[in-house]
Amino acid sequence: MAEKKAKTTKSKAAQPKADQAVPMEAAVSSQEPTAVKKTTAKKAGTPKKKAPAKKDEPAVKKAAPKKKTPVKKSQPAPATEEAKAEEIFLPQEVNSPEQQPLPAAEESPAAVQETAPAAEEINPVPAVPEQPKEEIPMYDTPRRSVAFIGSECHPFVKTGGLGDVMYALPRELVKQNCDVRVILPRYACIPQQYQDRMVYRGEFYMDLGFTGRSYYVGIMEYIWDGVVYDFIDNQEFFTEGRPYVNLVDDIPKYCFFSKAALAALNYMNWIPDIIHCHDWQAALVPVFQKTLFKDSPVGRAKSVLTIHNLRFQGIYNIPTIRYWTGLPDEVFQMGALKQGYEDANMLKGGLAYADRITTVRGTYAWELQTPEYGHKLEEHLQYHSYKLRGIVNGIDYDMWNPATDFNLAVNYDITNVLDRKWQNKMALQSELGLVQDGGKFVIGLISRLTNQKGLDLVNAIVPQVMDGNTQVVVLGTGDKVYEDTFRYYENAYKGMFSACIQYDEGRAHRIYAGADALLVPSRFEPCGLTQLNAMHYGTLPIVRETGGLKDTVEPYNTANGAGNGFTFDRYDAGLLLDAINRAKTEYFLNRYHWDEVVQRDMDKDVSWQNSARQYKDLYLELTQW
Repeated sequence: MAEKKAKTTKSKAAQPKADQAVPMEAAVSSQEPTAVKKTTAKKAGTPKKKAPAKKDEPAVKKAAPKKKTPVKKSQPAPATEEAKAEEIFLPQEVNSPEQQPLPAAEESPAAVQETAPAAEEINPVPAVPEQPKEEIPMYDTPRRSVAFIGSECHPFVKTGGLGDVMYALPRELVKQNCDVRVILPRYACIPQQYQDRMVYRGEFYMDLGFTGRSYYVGIMEYIWDGVVYDFIDNQEFFTEGRPYVNLVDDIPKYCFFSKAALAALNYMNWIPDIIHCHDWQAALVPVFQKTLFKDSPVGRAKSVLTIHNLRFQGIYNIPTIRYWTGLPDEVFQMGALKQGYEDANMLKGGLAYADRITTVRGTYAWELQTPEYGHKLEEHLQYHSYKLRGIVNGIDYDMWNPATDFNLAVNYDITNVLDRKWQNKMALQSELGLVQDGGKFVIGLISRLTNQKGLDLVNAIVPQVMDGNTQVVVLGTGDKVYEDTFRYYENAYKGMFSACIQYDEGRAHRIYAGADALLVPSRFEPCGLTQLNAMHYGTLPIVRETGGLKDTVEPYNTANGAGNGFTFDRYDAGLLLDAINRAKTEYFLNRYHWDEVVQRDMDKDVSWQNSARQYKDLYLELTQW
């Protein structure tokens, strides 16, 4: 078994090819997992601070199964239909103590007290408190199965907001009566702690385009919080230390991944109702599905393609993409993949073949159909506008919650934010070598350091912002010109400017908690999650009115106190400076009003619950049976 977990190269030449209709009954008999009951019970009450190990290593939950009465250790509970529906699967070989479910009899006395009636009672009227709603879910919509296919997912690999969405949305859909699998490449850069916990599910060989070769496709599985993560394994394509390298390498890699993901679903005989793809890296999935896979079991699923950032489309010359895909000639017409005279656009093809298209904000769905934001696909999107939807993103409250965030110096919530948030500011100043002064106005900037994020505007106004009462903290990596520029400002304004040219997840949490305001002056922003994180941590956003930023941040009105942040409209450095100065004026001169907005932002619901419900409604709309 250990040899198969580590397997990343071909070993069974006798396995069938994907295009030879792998039987639906195909399964890996020697690796058939055993059932272990899933336990996700949550105790009511005030949330406690999470331990770091649970954040960094999402292992299988160890809580005892939820029962109305405790189960004796020597008498396992009968397998009811409800229990079967709550099962997850682990391999027989996993025997380490930390991975075994705790027996029900070891449940804490407090837990037993909540569920067991008093021993003295004879023929009692049950004195058990009413069960929490989550223990016996009452779903008001039918169950659907969904396969998420994308190029990154927290915590395995993440470069931006797509990784957060691929993590949080499937978890929320599970709570809304969906059966979800997430299919990802098995990059070499995935941390070893997750690699070691992957379980071998099987392998097969698949032809690819006109290469004349068969390629190994391994399937490694990881289960966490009711979501099954299947990793497509192939050393030829996924050995780089990062997911995105350059188009020359990325085009073949994601052509292979898109086809292999569909072939893997057929191989595992797990045919979803919905296949939900994300960005250009998975955009060929609907194209393959409606052509080469149309007569296979996976061909009957409905497809949804979500645009997270239209700027990146997967454009390369037609002969290269034809060589790596083997797609029929009709897909290389102007209404599908073809763009210009000799290029093929992978995202454009996916938009043409998908049953529905979604974007991450309502405003962005409209903006994409204009020349300013359409990136040469505005007419294509206008043609397909009948299947275009805008569904707002959210943030995961388990990951982003100042009341339980173990990364913070001091936890807080809406009831004590005014008393405790300043302590996180002082701790952040100490961590970064800034002057420790709770009265300074601290501006955070957490971003990829690229032109899209409006950093040319920031660069233009830094000397005017640094007035002795203001500190700036930058966290991120990207274009060398911006990395060097911010390092220069750190040296020029010692103790007042900090340039953290890296991406550190824990430090990002501490900046959200320790800063007074967060800067998001993007040239364009499909959705943006940083402003949502900031608001939930009581840090007021300063943003440009574009895309998702405009949808989520209402400008503060000094006349009536309405609004939840500070905004500017045109892409202009002077307007950005004006927005920062307005924020500083409220902070220093009208602190009572500032504090009101802090509490208002923390009270705003920016969770995934409502967004996931809209996606579930979309899935039901596509599958009316």
